[in-house]
Amino acid sequence: MAKKKNVKTSVPSPKVLQELHRKMVRIRRFEESAGKMMEDGKIPGALHLYVGQEAVASGVMQHLSNKDWITSTHRGHGHLVAKGGEFKPMFAELFGRSTGYCRGKGGSMHISNMDLGMLGANGIVGGGPPIAMGAAFSNKFKKNKNVSVAFFGDGASNEGSVHEAANMAALYKLPCVFVCENNGYGEYTPQSRHQAIVDVADRASGYGMPGVICDGMDVMAVYEAAGEAIERARKGGGPTLLECKTYRYYDHVGVRGMGLNYRTDEEVEEWKNKDAIEAFEKRLVQLGVMTKKKIENVHNAINKDIEEAIAFANDSPYPLPEELLDNVYNEET
Repeated sequence: MAKKKNVKTSVPSPKVLQELHRKMVRIRRFEESAGKMMEDGKIPGALHLYVGQEAVASGVMQHLSNKDWITSTHRGHGHLVAKGGEFKPMFAELFGRSTGYCRGKGGSMHISNMDLGMLGANGIVGGGPPIAMGAAFSNKFKKNKNVSVAFFGDGASNEGSVHEAANMAALYKLPCVFVCENNGYGEYTPQSRHQAIVDVADRASGYGMPGVICDGMDVMAVYEAAGEAIERARKGGGPTLLECKTYRYYDHVGVRGMGLNYRTDEEVEEWKNKDAIEAFEKRLVQLGVMTKKKIENVHNAINKDIEEAIAFANDSPYPLPEELLDNVYNEET
């Protein structure tokens, strides 16, 4: 059976706590702004929003450097923001502009930045773990002590690609952490309708790695559990399957989605009452790490950054037709 992680009594430094808070607020504000613009028809295509799950990306990424690799999902903006992504090239990418991280050619579901160690969001469910496993294999071969982290959901945990990646990572004791963001739904299907288990982490024993469960609505719980798994990987202990129990506030796609009644308003409100940002802000005030005024200042500064980034994206040019294949194919092949 998977091990359920309890939060320790030790508290990180004020600097770490403030950075965890800043990461979560940056994700929330980016996603809410992007979602509104999609609903208003100002961003082309579909966006899969990360609102509600901010504690997972923030808690994990706090332990990683730009030399550590991550693979993301179709719900990947939050991962890139937490990894250090800047608002201007992110919004520009969603707008399809040439100043975006992928020159406007990746869009929402394929946004990436190699300089930050972000191997890419992925429109293929379960497509990221094999890539993360490959990156971990490279790290072990080079003996550089870097790790890779694969993010995926409860729905993707049923994909063969995830099982194969986990099996190989355990076999070769690769420096890889598999983070299952279990938000209770595979698109519109509740977990109880697509799995006979409650805890995805229970599958870890079948791969030959530890399985750990933590509260994905508590950034400190994620920070501690992820820290132990990442440190274990760095020291050559092999991979860990970390399951973070979380929830997305908005629909599978966008804010209003397709209007399918697959979950109740009461269920959504129950999870919103556990909001990771609100709970953490109360804790920061209680610990004396931040005042309500300082928290307000953080929100205001990020809101200003959002406004400037949207203006930057709006003013940025579209890629030129003759640039269609630039940065898409390796010119040497």
